[in-house]
Amino acid sequence: MTEPKSMDIEQIMELLPHRYPFLLVDRVTEYVPGEYVKGYKNLTFNEPFFQGHFPDCPIMPGVLQIEALAQLCSAMVFTLPQYQGKLGVFAGIDKARFKRVVKPGDRLDMEATFTKAKGPLIMAHARGLVDGQLAVEVDMMVSLVQKP
Repeated sequence: MTEPKSMDIEQIMELLPHRYPFLLVDRVTEYVPGEYVKGYKNLTFNEPFFQGHFPDCPIMPGVLQIEALAQLCSAMVFTLPQYQGKLGVFAGIDKARFKRVVKPGDRLDMEATFTKAKGPLIMAHARGLVDGQLAVEVDMMVSLVQKP
């Protein structure tokens, strides 16, 4: 059995091309390459999307919750030698469900299990939780392409 590993923000930034304000993973708390990954995003009122979504009732857009889950998955995938130096782009999103709002002050705990890898396509089932309650769940497919 492979021993789980973790990543801090500097290590995440070495693997992902995203930067502020679009880097949506603060820490990878545990991962086993090719199997699963866990991490989180701390949300503060200073997130730029809260200013317009919505000014009187700030909530994290669902599309950004799914993006955060995809970034978490990508960070783990890019640790595998065959995928280093690639760029992950969405190839499909299925069964996305939003169960509760995510707002300033929340910590979005994220986890993903890899369900299949076929060539440049990676499939995963991912979930985001706040205070142990399911906030978002999705099946996603990411295509790994050469960086331009």
